[in-house]
Amino acid sequence: MADENNKIESAATKDLIDFDIELDESEFVSDLPSVENPTLESILNEPEDQESIFDDDDISVPSSLQLFKDSGDTSSLSSQESFLTDRSRKKQRHKKSIHYTVHGAVLKPSRLQSISAQILSASDRVDAGMPTAMAISSLIAIGTSHGLVLVFDPKQVLKWCLGSTAVGAQYGAISSLSFNKDCTRLLSGFAKGQITMWDLTNGKLLRTILDAHPPGSAVLHIKFTDSLVLAVCSDSGGSVFELEMKRLIGVRTCESKCLFSGSRGEVCVVEPLHMNLTIKDHPMQDTMLVAMATLSKVLLVTLRPQLKVVFTCPLKGASDTLPLLAWQFVIIQVSEQDRVIDPVLAFGRESTVYFYQVICSSAQDIKCSGLQKIKFPYRLLSIAWMNPRTLVTIDTTEKIHVIDVRSEEELEVIDISEVQMVYNTSHFKSLATGGNVSQALAYAGEKACYQTIVSHSGQLFILGTKTVHVYTLRTWRDRIDVLVKQNNYQDALALALSFYEGKAKAVLGLLGSHRQKKKTVSDLMLDLLFDYVDLSMTKLCPEKGKIEELEEYYMGIVPICVDYCLYLDRTDILFGRIYERFGEDMIARGTFLECLEPYILNDKLVSIPPSVMKDFVEHYESRQMLESVEACIVHLEVTSLDIHQVVNLCWSHGLYDAIIYVYNKGMNDFTTPLEDLLIMLRTAVSTGKQLTDDQIKLGNKLLVYISCCLAGRAYPLGDIAEDFVSEVKDKVNIYIHTIYITKETSHIFYRIFFIQIYATTKIYIYRRSLQ
Repeated sequence: MADENNKIESAATKDLIDFDIELDESEFVSDLPSVENPTLESILNEPEDQESIFDDDDISVPSSLQLFKDSGDTSSLSSQESFLTDRSRKKQRHKKSIHYTVHGAVLKPSRLQSISAQILSASDRVDAGMPTAMAISSLIAIGTSHGLVLVFDPKQVLKWCLGSTAVGAQYGAISSLSFNKDCTRLLSGFAKGQITMWDLTNGKLLRTILDAHPPGSAVLHIKFTDSLVLAVCSDSGGSVFELEMKRLIGVRTCESKCLFSGSRGEVCVVEPLHMNLTIKDHPMQDTMLVAMATLSKVLLVTLRPQLKVVFTCPLKGASDTLPLLAWQFVIIQVSEQDRVIDPVLAFGRESTVYFYQVICSSAQDIKCSGLQKIKFPYRLLSIAWMNPRTLVTIDTTEKIHVIDVRSEEELEVIDISEVQMVYNTSHFKSLATGGNVSQALAYAGEKACYQTIVSHSGQLFILGTKTVHVYTLRTWRDRIDVLVKQNNYQDALALALSFYEGKAKAVLGLLGSHRQKKKTVSDLMLDLLFDYVDLSMTKLCPEKGKIEELEEYYMGIVPICVDYCLYLDRTDILFGRIYERFGEDMIARGTFLECLEPYILNDKLVSIPPSVMKDFVEHYESRQMLESVEACIVHLEVTSLDIHQVVNLCWSHGLYDAIIYVYNKGMNDFTTPLEDLLIMLRTAVSTGKQLTDDQIKLGNKLLVYISCCLAGRAYPLGDIAEDFVSEVKDKVNIYIHTIYITKETSHIFYRIFFIQIYATTKIYIYRRSLQ
């Protein structure tokens, strides 16, 4: 399965115009409700104001059927908090959460420079006119306002210039274009209603179709099906026709059949389902399915093996908006072992898009099931799939929105107003034929752009008045590189982390098994960290500044390095190459050491190389932050400590908790620290002077320490290892009982202290006897 997924993803990284429909693995369910199949007669007689099966607020679909909902990732990466823990009390004012809001540059914009130049040249040199329509396959076809069609190969070399300005004067502008399956034929529709078919192997005109639909209406859409001889077209009268190309006794003809009459509701868009060439033995292989939408409903109709309406759904929207359709095949997980590939139709109007799965058991048994509904805060101009998990929408203000369908999260917004998009408004108003269209269609078609925004194999093409723009999904590595080139390493690392965790959206090009993917990303993250540290010490570092300002600067860098090294479990890198690099600057070195404190106190960092710990202790000692040192020591593994250094430091500065911890954890010795500290306390009492606050505090510590030992708990935190609990209890009890009986003192504090300790041990002995 991993190999299959790798092949699917690698197909999406091919160069421009090398298009195979990309399929990504998705998690889907199979128990989907059926939809009643209406008849064509019932649809034609159905009132236009029928209520939608969806209410205005939400779609009534069980959560188990919402295929695109990612139950494992319902939260946005933008809400992710960093791994940083709270800083020490002294540095609390410097601590802040790092709020990552980046998905990176998901789409890569580019221009087809050569094609754009040739469009302008054709307009000037042969009076081709302005671009009006576009079709994309293994070739690119651009229609013009003066009836010419320019056909380019994948290298943007002009292959054919079809038609002439004389034809344009007779038939009007090119209003629609379509390639057949093997890109050997091109159909072109005209603003005055004519249709021509061209042979792309030799550039010859094969057919001029004048009677495919009623005269006096523009061809709004013309689309080849997967059959080389079957196409559908719709006109500005709102009717849809099936066109079957035939050749009888050497004569090329075209038979036209009306599929939908505009008198029953005007069809605004038609979209045949094209089977993916990589899909073998699919139940729909021999079925020709066409989606069409009027201003009030969406229909799915099979043309072969028989004409049949398999689904209809009412569609609401503002009167100045058009319906939108987009097909995409998705991989659906039926069970742990079995997967199927089914088409999903996205359709919508105004601000809402619905998603329906088409389920085909056989050519005679096709059902549809509602999956999801997304409502956007803007009006839609166009929708298109980039891959099975990513949808792009274009709003009426000419902005592209990249949407992750499963989470409904908006990943990126791009303003394309500079493209100067071409609209098909004049064709929807049928100005070339006298404007004999309904007011509803003319009003809704004010911003029609069906023929100038085309999605093909993960690329979105937009036809401008002077240029052709292409927007392609970037690979995961490209998205990170864009941020790196901007020296935005924090966001680059955050984005890489989302790839590492498998939470990123619109992922492309990250191949291999789950383990291989994590290894690939983790290696890149470490490289990013190395580059980030080097730049932070050189190019990005302020040239001059006060010590406080430099500390603040490094305080924003070091925790990021610690976060990612801990997350990747690469403390060897953290305390190796990264620490060595920071160690080249005294301020950076000190900040690095201080940044370790909150991680230690929160037990996220429990082991530090002794050499680094030695530097840590020396740095804190030099800054008189001894309480912090003691607090950290009791959270670290003893193997991290330079025992001699730590013990001398603790005795010199009265860090008694640390002394007890080192003896207990390092030597399994629970009585020696007690004996030494009691001697110290007894010596202070024997002087007859008033005890200091520190000495009283020591007495209280010892009382708590003895209580912990007798209770089987480690001091100052944690538990004693089960193998030593009984031994520790007995040794401490015997020791306390002995010194209480043998020691005599007249000092009231010392006597009360030992009475308390003795009482504690007596209670322990009594409870043990009861057991």
